[in-house]
Amino acid sequence: MRISTTIFLTDETITPVRLARELEERGFAGLYLPEHTHIPVERTTPYPAGGDLPPEYGRTLDPFVALGQAAAVTSHLGLGTGITLVAQHDPIDLAKQIATLDHLSGGRFTLGVGFGWNKEEAADHGVEWSTRRELIRDRMRLMRALWADEPTAYKGDFGSVRASYAYPKPVTGGAPRTLVGGAAGPKLFAHIAEYADGWMPIGGRGLTDSVPVLREVWAKAGRDPEALQLVPYAVLPSAGKLAHYAELGVEEVVLQLPPAGEREVLRALDDYAQYL
Repeated sequence: MRISTTIFLTDETITPVRLARELEERGFAGLYLPEHTHIPVERTTPYPAGGDLPPEYGRTLDPFVALGQAAAVTSHLGLGTGITLVAQHDPIDLAKQIATLDHLSGGRFTLGVGFGWNKEEAADHGVEWSTRRELIRDRMRLMRALWADEPTAYKGDFGSVRASYAYPKPVTGGAPRTLVGGAAGPKLFAHIAEYADGWMPIGGRGLTDSVPVLREVWAKAGRDPEALQLVPYAVLPSAGKLAHYAELGVEEVVLQLPPAGEREVLRALDDYAQYL
């Protein structure tokens, strides 16, 4: 099982360069970064985990800039977003960012797709909350048109693009590895089966019941049963938990690092080394 990590990198934490070098030298498989452009002070949306929203949410580095730094100082460390708030981006610009990072890293990028939880943040980007899932599906289709081998036009309900020359292309062709985050449910599983390579469930709870349902949806969509990827995200590990994931067919797990300075993060990496 590949052991990757995630962290809220901020202006107060360990740097992307230092962390990426340490991860690669120690044998970790990858680094995934979350995204929040801003956190409105006047916020009515509750924090999903309960209680007060941790301060790092409002200090998060741009994941593509940070991952670009990480790519420049590593040669085989996987690089991903966990997740990209696709609804909050111009899809033509985002397609270029993704393809460029994937190209410059030699195909090491994984696109984590998420629907978000902060209504106020999304509203400032002009996102209509009730249709954000349909908007993301539309934007994923548009980006795939830009990533196609030949100039391909796309016209959807929320956006369009003319047949265009758009380079670079994702290294693997068609699209980079794509994982969709979120809680189990029919809408989420439909998205995964349509345009993704797998599921990125936060914490990995309830997989025993959810994975068979996802596999059924995946198969009905005509997808290869062996191709579905399960990547539990932001996990606080134990030997028993990782063994359970392995039984479910999980080949990669993403462990949560503290949003802290160099000393504390490196200490956490020391602790996680037992799972490598």
